[in-house]
Amino acid sequence: MKKILMLNVICLYLSLVAAGQVVASETVKIASVFAQTSVASVSNAPSIQGVRIAVSEINKQGGILGKKIELLEIDNRSTPEGSKAAAEKAAEQGVVAIIGANWNAHSMEVAKVAQDCHIPMISNASAHPDITRTGNYIFRVCFSDLFQGQVMARFARKDIRASKAVILKNINSEYSIGLAHEFRKYFEKLKGRVLLELTYTSEDQNFDKILEQSKAYSPDILFIPGEDESEVIAKQAQDKKISAIPLGGDKWGSTKLYRIGGESLKQGYFSTHWSKNTDRDITREYLRKYAGNPNSVFGDAALAYDATHLLADAIRRSGSFEREKIRCALAKTRNFKGVTGDITMDENGDAIKDVVIMQITNGEARYLKIFKP
Repeated sequence: MKKILMLNVICLYLSLVAAGQVVASETVKIASVFAQTSVASVSNAPSIQGVRIAVSEINKQGGILGKKIELLEIDNRSTPEGSKAAAEKAAEQGVVAIIGANWNAHSMEVAKVAQDCHIPMISNASAHPDITRTGNYIFRVCFSDLFQGQVMARFARKDIRASKAVILKNINSEYSIGLAHEFRKYFEKLKGRVLLELTYTSEDQNFDKILEQSKAYSPDILFIPGEDESEVIAKQAQDKKISAIPLGGDKWGSTKLYRIGGESLKQGYFSTHWSKNTDRDITREYLRKYAGNPNSVFGDAALAYDATHLLADAIRRSGSFEREKIRCALAKTRNFKGVTGDITMDENGDAIKDVVIMQITNGEARYLKIFKP
């Protein structure tokens, strides 16, 4: 309790100092908190790149309210503990806001410090619902896990015209459980029927039992909101001549298992945050400028780019470098034009935005459409 009280006192002091420093300085400090070393560094590299190119653009255009951005890139060392330390370092340096982190466990620790210190934080890619529930200084530009579960239920009913579903979820994964819950709730709300909801564990590699049970019910779709194992399940279902169409969430896009080993997955759909093939002028312009850098074409890079430009937009709308005024402006965001879609913040700091639907055909995933919320 004493440590928390002391942290709050320190944060209050640093926020007052930061406000004075920004007024006196020729620059405004923003922190980028991602993994630069260890296990998460490769997956976080696109996020770091997205922030960099956005900051470069903003500074070339004269900065924000007459001040250039001074970007502090702070390594979270690929750990929750390192993420906490990185956020504390950002607070000590007097930043007006934090962009990051990428992994959910990292963002949770950054969010706790940012909320305690009243520093606006925008995560580009952490979709766990609990992150923005930390407090009113925490935002994200990606959609939440819960939101995509709702969208996939609507897509299943409205586009595929599915009326019968079987859900296969990983009982060890909060991500899988959360998506399954939201999918079921909205699928049934739209008068669809969930015939069966079966579970497996992270250690399972053979899914014969749950697939045989699924086949007996003749569903129209199999909703499989898992990670690497999802496409394995979908391919095993195909091998068993199960005609149901497999559907998944954004974790499907992080693997290529639908075209690795044996026969390719013939059909399926999954949701994701961005595709370079979306029909948007702003996307085409982004790719025209940055497609030459491999890291820039990843969804996390585009999301980080949007997060940085959204922050700059909020500062301009607030007319101030005070953290509270920036937070208020972020909360009032409506229809911000981003590379990954138009962004409106809801009351929880979650982005309400378009969801990209990808279609798998004969082992290849291709952009299908944008699904409006």
